[in-house]
Amino acid sequence: MQKLNLPEYSFKIRTVAGKTSIFDSLRKKYVRLTPEEWVRQNFVQFLMAEKKYSPSLIAVEAGVKVNNNPQRADLVIFDRSGNPLLVAEFKAPEIKISQQTFDQIVRYNMQLKVPFLVVSNGMQHYCCHINYAENSYAFLPEIPDFTAIL
Repeated sequence: MQKLNLPEYSFKIRTVAGKTSIFDSLRKKYVRLTPEEWVRQNFVQFLMAEKKYSPSLIAVEAGVKVNNNPQRADLVIFDRSGNPLLVAEFKAPEIKISQQTFDQIVRYNMQLKVPFLVVSNGMQHYCCHINYAENSYAFLPEIPDFTAIL
C-alpha cells in the first residue's frame, strides 16, 4: 500500500480468494483493505502510539443519524465518561480533501456535537477545534494529544 504522511506501523495483512484484508485491532477482525481503510488503520495506530489515545475509547464506523438517516462516522473518540470528544473522517490518499469532506463531517457533528473534528487522506491532516460557547472554530497546527482534548 501507499506510503502515508504518518509514521510506519506493522499490520497483519492477508489475501484470501484474491481479496486482501487487514486486521483491525479495535474491531478484532479482518476487514477489506481499501485505500481508505489503509488510511484509517494507520491513523488509528498514530493516535494510539504517538498521541496516547486509549483503544478502549475509540469507536470505528460509529453509527450517527443525519436527518433521521443512519450514517457511519469513520472514527469517534470518547472521554472516560462515554461522551464523544472527536470525530474523524478518512479518505483514500488519492482523494483531495475538499469542502465536501468538511461538509460531511459537520453533518455527523450536528448530532455528536464534539469539540474536535479531524479529516485526513493520509497525506494531509486537518484538525479543527470548535468552541460552542463562543460560536467559533479554529484549525489546529497538529492533532492534539489525548490529555489535551479532555
